[in-house]
Amino acid sequence: MVQVELVLDAKATLGEGPSWDADKGMLYWVDILESRVHSFHPGEGTNHTYDIGQYAGAVVPDRKNGFVLAAINGFFRYNPEGNQLEPISDPEAGMPDNRFNDGKCDAKGRFWAGTMGMMDQNAAGALYRLDPDLKVEQKMTGITCSNGITWSPDHTKMYYIDSPTRKVMEYEFDLITGELGASRIAVEIPEGEGVPDGMTSDVEGMIWVAQWDGYCVSRYNPHTGERLLKVDIPASRVTSCVFGGENMDELYITSARTGLSEEELQRYPLSGGIFKLRPGVQGLPSYPFGG
Repeated sequence: MVQVELVLDAKATLGEGPSWDADKGMLYWVDILESRVHSFHPGEGTNHTYDIGQYAGAVVPDRKNGFVLAAINGFFRYNPEGNQLEPISDPEAGMPDNRFNDGKCDAKGRFWAGTMGMMDQNAAGALYRLDPDLKVEQKMTGITCSNGITWSPDHTKMYYIDSPTRKVMEYEFDLITGELGASRIAVEIPEGEGVPDGMTSDVEGMIWVAQWDGYCVSRYNPHTGERLLKVDIPASRVTSCVFGGENMDELYITSARTGLSEEELQRYPLSGGIFKLRPGVQGLPSYPFGG
């Protein structure tokens, strides 16, 4: 049986967008609604907080220095030492009711991140790709709640979630060009098990999906759609997951407290925490921006 451990009782309002910095042995994550980026050092048990002044949906290490963010006002570079937020591009400058929600880098260091409407608008969001030369391309439209992104170990498939669809989509992926091809449904989350949120991949080509309002993370075979493992998390709103640790065999899981009643918070007081489990398999790395 896989054991789940609380590693940080963060009580995050909306913990999300985690990535692992293997060079520093640190977990980066965001609390979207509190406009904060965090760097958690498991070995030291320390968590540093950076207030960036706007909703931040995802954070990735920057090969040059600091982080790159997908935030409410577009893509930014952030230098934590100087507390400097440098704008890169705002592809939805004329859409003030949208914000970025989740994203990560592919193996060539391109940052994929998507948007969602904050006023419950359907199909108001899109998926974007920020290249290392800082060029931004829109890759999908008609997205309601852009969420998890991950790739197969051989980088020939990209998996993507628009949460309300309850589906994980698989796209043919060209690592050299960063272009998407034919798509199919890889996984469907059954009714009553929450909706798919963030996700990551392991070295065996299986995907790990955080299930919002599902109290769990699940390991799925994207080739067959079969659920191979369900791990219960002591929080209802499980938001995302990423592999980390010295041997890349630890799964870190973010969660949220937003929208929960006092009764629900009493039943699940660890909601908003960062959890860890050792699933018995290694995961794929978090790639930094810039390659």
